[in-house]
Amino acid sequence: MRKENFIKLFEKSFKDNFNYPAFTDYGTDISYTYNEVAEEIAKLHILFNECKIKEGDKIALVGKNTSKWCIAYMATVTYGAVIVPILQDFNLNDIHHIIDHSESILMFVSDSIWETLEKEKIPKLKVSLSLSGFNLQYQRDSENLKTFIPLLETKFRQKYPEGFTPESVNYADISDDKIRVLNYTSGTTGFSKGVMITGRNLSGNLTFAHNIFNLKSGDTMLSFLPLAHTYGAAFEFLYALSEGCHITLLGKIPSPKILTKAFDEVKPILILSVPLVLEKIYKKMILPIITKKVMKIALNLPLLGNRIYAQIRKKLAVAFGSCFEQIIVGGAPLNAEVEDFFHKINFPVSVGYGMTECAPLISFSLYQDYVAHSCGKILLCMEVRIDSDDPYQIAGEIQVKGQNVMLGYYKNEEATRNTFTKDGWLKTGDLGTIDKNNNIFIRGRSKSMILSASGQNIYPEEIEAKLDNLPFIMESLVVERKGKLIALVHPDYDAVDSAGMNEEDLQKIMNQNKKTLNGMVASYEKIAEIQLYSNEFEKTPKKSIKRYLYN
Repeated sequence: MRKENFIKLFEKSFKDNFNYPAFTDYGTDISYTYNEVAEEIAKLHILFNECKIKEGDKIALVGKNTSKWCIAYMATVTYGAVIVPILQDFNLNDIHHIIDHSESILMFVSDSIWETLEKEKIPKLKVSLSLSGFNLQYQRDSENLKTFIPLLETKFRQKYPEGFTPESVNYADISDDKIRVLNYTSGTTGFSKGVMITGRNLSGNLTFAHNIFNLKSGDTMLSFLPLAHTYGAAFEFLYALSEGCHITLLGKIPSPKILTKAFDEVKPILILSVPLVLEKIYKKMILPIITKKVMKIALNLPLLGNRIYAQIRKKLAVAFGSCFEQIIVGGAPLNAEVEDFFHKINFPVSVGYGMTECAPLISFSLYQDYVAHSCGKILLCMEVRIDSDDPYQIAGEIQVKGQNVMLGYYKNEEATRNTFTKDGWLKTGDLGTIDKNNNIFIRGRSKSMILSASGQNIYPEEIEAKLDNLPFIMESLVVERKGKLIALVHPDYDAVDSAGMNEEDLQKIMNQNKKTLNGMVASYEKIAEIQLYSNEFEKTPKKSIKRYLYN
């Protein structure tokens, strides 16, 4: 089992993969080899030194996924500073707050976002650099960087007069117990906290990935998840970079149409996704085929049905680029109907479970070992327990401890204290059970669980998963109002328009959907009413619905 210091993993990767391609910005001619990335990092280290950046200083990073974003991130952590990645989808008040709360003294930011920021709200910031070319946007105290940055190339050549070689790559020697990333959560509760992630947390995730996956130098990856979030950062970026992969950064909203084209061009070896992508593909590409009356009959004939499923599987494989070995779903639960179909056609999809506070992974199993409707097996470097009288049958809060668990929340002792039990276990806030092999099965969030009048636990996520698969429903939210369960529904208006339906027709469909749903759930889970919402529900950057806004 590989055990290496987090920073030294990248020092080794840059040396070993010096001439391999490292980053490409999709749809552009911008590409970097590992050699070129290492040179850019070396130049930024010279600049950090000029800015008097010290070990442990905070550097903020705000912008869309690009090669420059990745270079700024790597330059920060390999220098010994702490990176503060901020989702560009956060509102300006949150961005101001995070920069100020984290005490970031230097920032990399896209020009468009910088133009909207108010300097008086980020008084600790000393320097701001553009993500488009690392040019100076702002310096608080003096004008020396204006003259220094144009000379950076000369300073670089003076430092490496014999040329930049693999032996020139030497990064900070810092204990893995130190904080490397300060990652602010984008939860559904409306309160963002700074998660203190150490090198040890990150190396735990990367070591697990190294031991379970087969990526190697030159393998291709398509990065389309937000890298400011731990899921995308850990596996599409950090793990892939530590193995010498060629990472293509999509840098666009990952609609199924855009993704299909990118998958075909990049042909990634490993694909990481959020449930929404697979659910949209299932709803748009597969459901229209398998719900036709003639097709339903054909699928019930064993030989013919197997051939049809094989053709669907082939069509799906092409849509994902044909070269992938595994599709990993994380970030939120995968709809059970969608999961069942993918496994029925033997499509290599598995679901993992994690959270920002674990950088992010808690449990995962390869497709070959994956237990349906679980979130995989708890990692060897982690422990799990269920706060329940019968953890195998009765759902309770999932609690974990181990190598991947954060130090705590930055400058928030109360939140840290409330998140850990007295005996040191992290309270995830998720409800679930485990089996004898430590596979985790999630039922829902403890904060969203509804207690019925008869004392039954109701998990709205499970009801919503069934509702979302019914006709003309784009997304739904089940809430309790005056003792009754109400389903808030945002209809699929594109499908409504295509069907030539009016408002009265749509209401009839929803009445039928309510009847269908209530025939699928327990008596205490039946909904009293469907209320239509014309706009999509407001979401976090991870695309989780902000439930607290609708209760």
